Amino acid sequence: MISTLLFDLGGTLHDVRGTEESRLRFAAHLIRRLGQYGIVLDTTPEELNRRLRVNAEAYKKRGERDLSELPQEVIWNDWYLKEYAIGRERLAPIAEELSFLYDYERVENMRKPRLKETVEELHALGVRMGIVSNIISTSLVPHMLNEYGIAQYMETVVMSAGTGIRKPDPRIFAIAMQRMGVTATETGYVGDTVSRDVRGARNAKMGLVIRIENPSIAHRDVGFTGEDAPKPDFVIQALDEIPGIIRRINHIES
Repeated sequence: MISTLLFDLGGTLHDVRGTEESRLRFAAHLIRRLGQYGIVLDTTPEELNRRLRVNAEAYKKRGERDLSELPQEVIWNDWYLKEYAIGRERLAPIAEELSFLYDYERVENMRKPRLKETVEELHALGVRMGIVSNIISTSLVPHMLNEYGIAQYMETVVMSAGTGIRKPDPRIFAIAMQRMGVTATETGYVGDTVSRDVRGARNAKMGLVIRIENPSIAHRDVGFTGEDAPKPDFVIQALDEIPGIIRRINHIES
């Protein structure tokens, strides 16, 4: 029986789409915001945008290799804005704000269809729920859950930004399950990537693994498409397929 479902955020509960226009707009805002804190970047939005894309990708690859999340002031000083030599001490007081803006303004976050209805239906079925997310901001996930009207259904929110651990390391899943007082065999995970979500849930020995299709992250799963790649129990196209899966597994009559 599956008593608990943990969810990824990006690509799972909402779709993340960025355009060159949105990234340039964010870069311009970042220059202005840093200036308000007395940090002057001698650059243009175009140049900053280019560097952010390169540096953020390098940081993401580091995280995929080490399965760790660095402190925010280290991320911004040593990685995202490394060419500007601002200093960790100057960035520390504003690093969370920058991290939130990076994941909220630089891209467009669009909730999945029937998100709230699905979560409410799962709650009505007696399923407990929580979040496990790789993210550099500590406030973005709680903000989005409130914005989507589902915060009250999520008993725990475990983030790489708060734990220093990134999926697919099984420890980040274990933290969530320990906080909720549930076992791995009674817990399922819903995510969009094979490399992070499916592999991580399998590493954590979870009782149910569901992958929601997300073609935009195919590049993240290169190397995880062969016969030896970890497999989910179910592949879905939409969130509202999940209650039916839970009904079948838990033998609940419709």
